[in-house]
Amino acid sequence: MSSSLSPSELQKLYAKRFEGKSVYRNQVWRVLVSEYFSQWISPKAAVLDLGCGHCEFINQVSAAKCYGMDLNPDTLLNAAPHVQILSQNCAEPWSLPDESLDVVFTSNFFEHLLTKQDLRNTLLQAHRCLKPGGKLIALGPNIRYLPGEYWDFYDHYLALTELSLAEVLTECAFEPSVQIPRFLPYTMSQGVEKPVWMLSLYLKCPFLWRFFGKQFLVVGIKR
Repeated sequence: MSSSLSPSELQKLYAKRFEGKSVYRNQVWRVLVSEYFSQWISPKAAVLDLGCGHCEFINQVSAAKCYGMDLNPDTLLNAAPHVQILSQNCAEPWSLPDESLDVVFTSNFFEHLLTKQDLRNTLLQAHRCLKPGGKLIALGPNIRYLPGEYWDFYDHYLALTELSLAEVLTECAFEPSVQIPRFLPYTMSQGVEKPVWMLSLYLKCPFLWRFFGKQFLVVGIKR
């Protein structure tokens, strides 16, 4: 990622932020991958988890090739054996060939980039590495519904909505195919750990999203 924090500072920050949450977060992501995000991931796909953190998403993915990208040293410790980690700044050229990926997934990451140019550079790298028709799937806090809470994390820099992200995706030669302004609740790092069966039910009831969802979901297809 492009960050004002060093890798060791990232390591300390996220170890503290997610302390005692690893088991629960893995349970949550197991449900999210198996019951929702798997609809966009073929078993034959090459998938990159951008800003993968502790690898809760990519470790759950069943695909031919799995990659994670993050500067946090703990990422290497948490990656499953089938996941290859790229420890690099995402706004700089990725160490992957052109048209080598089918899916780029990212969750709660773009808001941590320092500048809009970093975001644009990252999207252009994703576009270069995706195959024609490949998908970028982005989940993140929607500033429209979190005008105050959004800034409770001091490493949030970019304020985004589903519309602003879709706009820059279009500028980077993606076609936004899904734009959901309210998808998941805001955060799993704070508050009560709700039973994961409630998440499974929530995913099956989109009418609930308009009341509880504060994160957008955007899917862009490479043109």
